[in-house]
Amino acid sequence: MTALDLSSPVAVVGTGTMGQGIAQVALVAGHPVRLYDALPGRARQAADAIGARLDRLVEKERLTAADRDAARARLLPAETLAELADCSLVVEAVLERLDVKQELFRELEDVVGDDCLLATNTSSLSVTAIGGALRVPGRFVGLHFFNPAPLLPLVEVVSGFATDVTYATRAYETARAWGKTPVACADTPGFIVNRIARPFYAEAFAVYEAQGADPATIDAVLRESGGFRMGAFELTDLIGQDVNESVTRSVWEAFFQDVRFTPSLAQRRLVESGRLGRKSGHGWYDYRDGAERPEPDTAEHRRPPAHVVAEGDLGPASDLLPMIREAGIQVREEDEDNGTRLVLPSGGQLALADGQTSVEFRDVVYFDLALDYRAATRIALAASQDTAPQTLAEAIGLFQALGKKVTVIGDVPGMIVARTVARIIDLAHDAVAKGVATEEDIDTAMRLGVNYPLGPFEWSRRLGRSWAYALLDDLHLRDPSGRYAPSLALYRHAHASDQREGNAS
Repeated sequence: MTALDLSSPVAVVGTGTMGQGIAQVALVAGHPVRLYDALPGRARQAADAIGARLDRLVEKERLTAADRDAARARLLPAETLAELADCSLVVEAVLERLDVKQELFRELEDVVGDDCLLATNTSSLSVTAIGGALRVPGRFVGLHFFNPAPLLPLVEVVSGFATDVTYATRAYETARAWGKTPVACADTPGFIVNRIARPFYAEAFAVYEAQGADPATIDAVLRESGGFRMGAFELTDLIGQDVNESVTRSVWEAFFQDVRFTPSLAQRRLVESGRLGRKSGHGWYDYRDGAERPEPDTAEHRRPPAHVVAEGDLGPASDLLPMIREAGIQVREEDEDNGTRLVLPSGGQLALADGQTSVEFRDVVYFDLALDYRAATRIALAASQDTAPQTLAEAIGLFQALGKKVTVIGDVPGMIVARTVARIIDLAHDAVAKGVATEEDIDTAMRLGVNYPLGPFEWSRRLGRSWAYALLDDLHLRDPSGRYAPSLALYRHAHASDQREGNAS
């Protein structure tokens, strides 16, 4: 089944921000579009607002005046649902309440033709549950656009338990014909993006709650070392703390309070206090007039060490060795079967975050994962109260000699970027194993939906097949709540690799 013909009318029910955005997408693609809202006059207001946005597109030379005029002629407000009778697709973008959506689609089913595709833009409710109210649930799908719909390319095409594959294909091809990048997924809590993105927020909040670092410092490490476009605290301030916390709670409850998705108590208190982010003037950060943005903790200058000894393969941090040499610091490499670390002149050690803590070993400083150690502008270090001051000073000086700002955080196992990326990789593997989506679609969704620098499987391949499993296994030993227990899918992935390597040798 191919995409809808451009002559086929498309209806959008609900004329808020998302409804207007979806209507604009369909309209610019060339469809006649009907707008309906239960509140009298709202559809007309929405049509006027869309027309104004089309005017701005003409001003920016992204749309011709002739195309604008033709689009306006195809846009019609509807006063009753009966006026949607000849539509081939109806997309709902109303209140996120199951009973409201079910009642709407029951009414629509009595109005539209038997072949009309019915779609919900829900981001948090079960597509299966909404479609369960229909006589013919096979033609019901999720079309989850991202806000703002005219600008963001991703659309999650969600098949409910009863969705017929022909209708899911029609929805997928229609979204692609509209210039979007569709990804197919099963009806699971959070779909792809909101399911797999939970650790990005959760781990940042967990480091904060453990007093490992303040929000500005954690955000800086995620951006400047992890390569994320925004840190978790500034991003949730932009989204709205109430919205982000609601999605987290919805996913958690839908997974029967699975500890891997547990909401943050600190975020709950923020919401309860009315600090909702940018829209309220205060969230994790203060946005009121005259408020100063806090600076991340940055270590003062330290003298670099004259030499280091590299014991074993540094794995994901192997790029550091040529960088250290280029900085004029002597490097001696020694093969070690039981370690992958740098030994500093004082005798202290510097190791990549692996899920263990500095307090467990004598004189060890951990450094965090970086997306690209050459491009990173900041590196986080973690030390315990037992770490020798000279060891920490040498570690700071080493990374400063490589041109990096250095942040020293508390003795947090798995640090910040490493634990976040490991958990994202784990949830991605788990999702594929459970038939939620393909590896390719998950990588596409996470890059386009939340602007991750790499998709989870791209990260997994870059870091090595067993890296995420080993780090999470270490974290699980230190926090046996189940939050960090590696999934069976990740276990199989890591150990299948070991077996193949063993056979090859």
